[in-house]
Amino acid sequence: MLFLKWVINPFHLHEVCIDFAVAGVIVISRTRPMIKSSASSTRSGPCPAHLWIFSSIGKKTIVAVTGILLVLFVIGHLIGNLTVFLGPDALNSYAEKLHSLGPILWVVRLALLAVVGLHIFFTMLLWKENQKARPKKYIASNPIGTTVFARTMRLSGIIVLAFVVFHLAHFTARVVDPSFQTMTTTLDGRQVHNVYGMVVKGFSNVPVVAIYVVGLFLLTSHLSHGLSSLFQTLGITNIRIRKNYELAGRTLAWLLFFGYVSIPIAILALGLGKGAAQ
Repeated sequence: MLFLKWVINPFHLHEVCIDFAVAGVIVISRTRPMIKSSASSTRSGPCPAHLWIFSSIGKKTIVAVTGILLVLFVIGHLIGNLTVFLGPDALNSYAEKLHSLGPILWVVRLALLAVVGLHIFFTMLLWKENQKARPKKYIASNPIGTTVFARTMRLSGIIVLAFVVFHLAHFTARVVDPSFQTMTTTLDGRQVHNVYGMVVKGFSNVPVVAIYVVGLFLLTSHLSHGLSSLFQTLGITNIRIRKNYELAGRTLAWLLFFGYVSIPIAILALGLGKGAAQ
């Protein structure tokens, strides 16, 4: 049997089989094309961005970056809240400036909500990834080199999320105490919402203050480990300076804790703003 090449057209190359039979009859048959169609040859693979996002380093980077954004918000939120120590006009003026932003304020809120959602989603993906990598459960574990904060990151994160929902219901939606809705005062000759009086009344309740102290403590434990580990995730640390990052992370976390709890403690225990909620 003799095999020859025969080009049918510029896009399809076929093999031609010429069979010389005993009787001298030539039978020509064509096999399937050797070149794939242009449609299948140009088919693209998975999106590189999608592959990176859902890779281990991609997920860790997203968790780290969203974590940094959330920490920046927590710092800025504290700076604004500390104006309560400057008196009613200072806090009410700060609140009015925020509300005067109108649609911009809602854009920021929605963006912040998206950041929180991404942080939680990719954190859970990483947790599942770690579970698959270590499927075997040991009878005894010896978590050398870790802290209780590191071992309870997922649990503290879930409780902190519940605390944030309570905080929004308390002072933003004002559904925990409906009387917050009607609290008004005068600022520069205009009637505005009495945010100062609302904060004072809200933190004059012992169970509410207890919820805030516990919630803020768990937020601190979450940040204490998260702040030190995000630098390692982003690749901007090494063994020599890791301890410095860990110390800086714990210091910042506890400074935020004392800054936030100073407000309810000052109101409940020291009588800050007494009479302002009347």
